[in-house]
Amino acid sequence: MELHLDPDLGVTLHEQITGMVRRAISEGSLSPGERLPTARELAKQLQVNLNTVLRAYRELANEELIELRRGHGATVLANPDLARLYRLADELLAEAARMGVTRGELAALLARRS
Repeated sequence: MELHLDPDLGVTLHEQITGMVRRAISEGSLSPGERLPTARELAKQLQVNLNTVLRAYRELANEELIELRRGHGATVLANPDLARLYRLADELLAEAARMGVTRGELAALLARRS
């Protein structure tokens, strides 16, 4: 996987990393089960702080696009479409909470929409 960062892009480095990995997964250039470079390897390759890569990898893991296992590195998960759905659901729950809508109210709203 070849990544190139642009510090003048106006997007944080970790967001650039997550965006490039997401794009590679959705385009199929990263396949389910494929291992990503270790965080140390990628940090060295990109000449960024290790924590920048770790933050990107954690975000991708939270979105369920990759799996992180200590000693085994990062692996692309099998269903990126499902991961996207989880991420969207999390965003919806967060927005509902900001608006003061409870989970029960949100569930009722969704039930009426189907």
